[in-house]
Amino acid sequence: MLTSAFNSSQSNPSPLISSGTPDIKATGLNTPTMSLVHLAHMCSHLNNVTKARLGLTSIVDTKMHRNLILAMQQQGLIGSIVRGGRSPPPPHLLLGQPTATSAADASAAAGASGVIETEPVTQANIASRRLWLGLKYWQSEPVLGKITPVSKPTRRIIMDLPALRRVIRGSRSGTVDGLRSPGECLFLSTDHGILEARQCVEKKIGGVVLCRVE
Repeated sequence: MLTSAFNSSQSNPSPLISSGTPDIKATGLNTPTMSLVHLAHMCSHLNNVTKARLGLTSIVDTKMHRNLILAMQQQGLIGSIVRGGRSPPPPHLLLGQPTATSAADASAAAGASGVIETEPVTQANIASRRLWLGLKYWQSEPVLGKITPVSKPTRRIIMDLPALRRVIRGSRSGTVDGLRSPGECLFLSTDHGILEARQCVEKKIGGVVLCRVE
């Protein structure tokens, strides 16, 4: 009995808190625990960067970071994304402006993932890749608001479609507060990638709640 109980606890190290009755196969439960650890570090880093009013920063290049930042860019929260090394990329790539020698440099540098590449990714340099972010400001205020991680490595928050509908209407669902500001966003990991809560409702899917941008 003790052995079976121990094995059961080891196979489920992260408690799941669900709002509603989500379908496990369609909620992005394959999100690795270590990715959620990196997510918390990324949120803290970006909050510090916006407080310091910096226009350029970099984060570790992981699949979750890349997809989440691209989702934020689609919502107008991030200005530009360039994948490079430890040194900042050329300014014209971050500003989205072509060079004087080639008008197609910026567009040609964009890979299939939608992220501009400064050099090909190889086995020799993949560990040193970073995502360089150009941040946006309006009247000296950051467009990217405070980022708060919702799911944690020890507790993943899952929301189904009815719960998401309540949240985007401004009502609280479980431990997740409603979206009350027009610019407030909630990002989820789903089988269709990382999407904003309103996109999830349009596609009629749920997922693991990653973070909130106020």
